[in-house]
Amino acid sequence: MRCAASIPQLATDALNLEDLKAYLGRVEELGFAGGWVMEQAIGPTPMLAPLETLAYAAACTTNLRLGVAVLVVPQHDPLQLAAAITAVDRLSGGRLDVGVSPGGGFRPFEAFGVARQTFVGYFVEALELMKAAWADPTEVSFHGRFREVNGLPIQPKPVQRPHPPIWFGASSQRALARAVRLGDAFLGAGSTSTAQFADQVVTLRSELAAQGRDPASYPIGKRVYLAVDDDADRARAAVAEGLDRLYGGAVPGIKDVPVCGTPQDVVAGLREVADAGAELLVLNPLGTSVAEDREQMERLAAEVIPQLS
Repeated sequence: MRCAASIPQLATDALNLEDLKAYLGRVEELGFAGGWVMEQAIGPTPMLAPLETLAYAAACTTNLRLGVAVLVVPQHDPLQLAAAITAVDRLSGGRLDVGVSPGGGFRPFEAFGVARQTFVGYFVEALELMKAAWADPTEVSFHGRFREVNGLPIQPKPVQRPHPPIWFGASSQRALARAVRLGDAFLGAGSTSTAQFADQVVTLRSELAAQGRDPASYPIGKRVYLAVDDDADRARAAVAEGLDRLYGGAVPGIKDVPVCGTPQDVVAGLREVADAGAELLVLNPLGTSVAEDREQMERLAAEVIPQLS
């Protein structure tokens, strides 16, 4: 099991770029398996855009892998998104992991020029077009339902071939089957409970067998919202406040999802996630500043992670 760190994206007046740069350097120094961001193009929380944040992170680090989970692909033009992903992969020297999802039907897809009735089909076709844009031929042709591309020259290509690893976010059985068919890995959402994640892993493993894919070549991870404090009640209050800030009460039962409490409480909670099938844990505190998140990461690195091995 590997532990990655979330990268702070809260874009308030308190955002301090020197603190963010130091945070990224410290995450790399501590040996975390990666630094991950998320996307919230529309939402109650002011957040920095994910790929632009990762481009900054690439300039602040040397070896740290960089990930985003998940990009809601129907909220983007696929050729422009493919070019942005290529840019971050090249700027980082091939250190990028890309999480994708069609998003849920509750999203305002009309604001992005996509009909709610066709967003899943748009997603599947967009991902196919992105993979075509990353492939070796310089000139790309593609004939789909939503896009018609005829011999367009598309350069440059990503460092990682044939493209950066594609991590899927999904929850339903059909979506999980799609994740196995089209993706390279799976990352459970931070908004899902450990029990829900365990059920998803069962379905994933069944689909991997049914589709003839080697489970050893298909990593499974989960984002975990958490807070560690010597006072368990204070930890619960802090993470609840962070979830309100991030989701605005839009996800029923979200306050029952995080792992929080004393260091021993957090160790026990993360072990449950690992036992459910997570090989990668994206540890995601929800502080109001980079300094608060760094304090959490320092405590996790010193008091929690050593007890997980």
